[in-house]
Amino acid sequence: MKVKTSITLSGELLEIIDARAKESKRNRSDFIETAVRLFIQQLLREEQNTRDLEIINRRADYLNREAADILAYQTPL
Repeated sequence: MKVKTSITLSGELLEIIDARAKESKRNRSDFIETAVRLFIQQLLREEQNTRDLEIINRRADYLNREAADILAYQTPL
């Protein structure tokens, strides 16, 4: 369900939005909705990456020991 809302944007930004919307054959509302959805997806992806990095960092010592153990099984060429 679509809900009508009001936002305030600078005139310069609105001109850019209108030009880009026209290029992509969309109306202003569709263009802004798509841009906001993509931005939210990016934020969620960055949050997940941060959580993943925290997990990796917490387990770094263990992972490094595992890697060293695996490398010890390799024979020189």
